[in-house]
Amino acid sequence: MASQDWIEKDFYAILGVAKDASEADIKKAYRKLARKYHPDTNPGDDVAEQKFKDVSEANSVLSDPEQRQQYDAIRAMGSGARFTSGGPGGAGGQAGFEDIFSNLFGGSQSAGQPDFSNLFGGGGGFGQGGFGGFGQQAPPRKGADRTATTSISFAGSINGTTIGLRESNGEVIDVRVPAGIKDGQSVRVRGRGQPGPAGNGDLIVKVKVADHPFFKREENNIRIHVPVTFAEAALGTKLSVPTLDGGHVSVKVPAGSNSGRTLRLKGKGVKTSKATGDLLIVLDVVVPQNLSDEARKAIEEFAAATEGEDPRADLLNKAKL
Repeated sequence: MASQDWIEKDFYAILGVAKDASEADIKKAYRKLARKYHPDTNPGDDVAEQKFKDVSEANSVLSDPEQRQQYDAIRAMGSGARFTSGGPGGAGGQAGFEDIFSNLFGGSQSAGQPDFSNLFGGGGGFGQGGFGGFGQQAPPRKGADRTATTSISFAGSINGTTIGLRESNGEVIDVRVPAGIKDGQSVRVRGRGQPGPAGNGDLIVKVKVADHPFFKREENNIRIHVPVTFAEAALGTKLSVPTLDGGHVSVKVPAGSNSGRTLRLKGKGVKTSKATGDLLIVLDVVVPQNLSDEARKAIEEFAAATEGEDPRADLLNKAKL
């Protein structure tokens, strides 16, 4: 179905394709942008969500040959034409947008009403130099969006927080930051943008998240490094490790664990409205720096007991080009 706002929307520009793009080019551009702006990839990002809606609408129209033909015709008719009141068209000179669309695409026609071919053939009763008979101006639009940047703590990004942005006039705007927001994502505050005839635009706040010295975020997972002794790694043990909620959890280290081995705890990562990540525990085997005589003797005995074991036996084969 043709839409009034097609005149103002450039679906080709939204998808980044030429006006003579093939169906394959349109499909390829849509899939690329849909993956980029999909809500699952950008949770809590209102800007990405709107762009996803825009590219979906553009693809819906341009991928349908009939709708694309109608869209191209409307854009061609509306290009450069200003709809003002008065003129010789319609009853009382006040035909509106709905009149245009219904007459173009199969709506009711009065006797003598020009069809689609006549509109572009010079014969349909239009005034000289334009479409003045259609009367109405474009509908009022909202004001422009404003942008801002703020920084929050790592804890604020995990648990959610509220910050205050001060305007130049001293007014403070409260911005609610949802739990689980990532560094670089944005928060939209409705109605706090520039004023306009149809209402205010929005305030879009880009969030920067401070690093944490221990917890490292990877998407919705959290990675931590936990030191273990040689004996713990060789014989196995149980560790108590800290979690995001401020508590601790017990983790079993299997015997024979090498340095760098990663243990995964399900559901102990970042929690968002759509998903929950895991806690990734990396084992770092620590070599003692100062050995007592007794400890040295024990290690020497261990070395003698394991003589003949060569962890580098296959190293040269692996290194061959």
